[in-house]
Amino acid sequence: MAAQEAKEPAADDVTWREDEAVEDLLGFDFGSAEFVDRSGLKALVNSALVSQRRLPMLEVILDRTARLMTTSLRQLTDDNVEVTLDDVSSTRFGDFTQSVSQPAVIGVVHSAALDNYCLVAADAALVYSIVDLLLGGRRGADALEIDDRGFTAIELGLAQRILTVLVEDLADAFRPIADGAFTLDRIETTPRFAAIAQEASVCALAKFRVKLEERGGRASILIPHAALEPVRKTLLREFIGEASDAERAWREHLTAEVAAASVDLKIVLAEKTMTIGALKALRIGETLVFKRPAAGAVDIKAGATVLGRGRVGRSGETVAVKLETAIARPPREKGEAA
Repeated sequence: MAAQEAKEPAADDVTWREDEAVEDLLGFDFGSAEFVDRSGLKALVNSALVSQRRLPMLEVILDRTARLMTTSLRQLTDDNVEVTLDDVSSTRFGDFTQSVSQPAVIGVVHSAALDNYCLVAADAALVYSIVDLLLGGRRGADALEIDDRGFTAIELGLAQRILTVLVEDLADAFRPIADGAFTLDRIETTPRFAAIAQEASVCALAKFRVKLEERGGRASILIPHAALEPVRKTLLREFIGEASDAERAWREHLTAEVAAASVDLKIVLAEKTMTIGALKALRIGETLVFKRPAAGAVDIKAGATVLGRGRVGRSGETVAVKLETAIARPPREKGEAA
């Protein structure tokens, strides 16, 4: 019996291949024992790409922190130290904790001004370099070899001293924006024990390069955007005092212009109510009789608003009005148009 020829698929037929399976489209890998999502919708939701929220004043503060760190570490180590700000970016908290290389020291910092927490981290190279200098190591020596071990109690004590200095510099740099203390709450060597936000929370990450002659390392400051929300409007400025100077100049200009503005006042000597027919029947030369105001008091108006009451008199050849009572307008109700 002859083999039946293979039927060619129609143009409208959908051919599913193994690499285009439904589970791959939805982001699940059912062939994996741990069901790790690799692509598709799950990969889109869990993407590590985070849009950068540019806060110009925050970059100025972190750059100033780097300069303060340079001075503080020079005084601490009595050596030539140079700290530079490498980058300011946005990342998710979970991505940061996974990227911290071990061993490392992470300081959990509490901010009373922001009513929140942030992290200050130093890698092993920086900790070992400064510890070696503080314990009398040779200056100008080559870079240290990093051992794959945890820190000793002495090294942790000196590392806490280093992080305390960095936190004080961060507090000094933040003082023009948020005058509140930044205090080192505790130090951790395991990133998962330094959780201050959810893994998907967006944070501002500043990376610093610390150079001590031929040695050195890196330090990082992580601040959740939720912690920056109370001062976000201030951090959007280009420089410190930008808004205050503009507001002061605007207030002075507005005050001067309002004081120089002219207002037309009307003095109502008397009023008379007439019908439209009587008003139409008036002829040139007729006399209108008004009632004399009580005690000679007249209303002083600006437009339709009564500003006060006064008494009519004469100043030389000019009719004058003496203000006797000023009428204060009651405060507007909420929602009432000005």
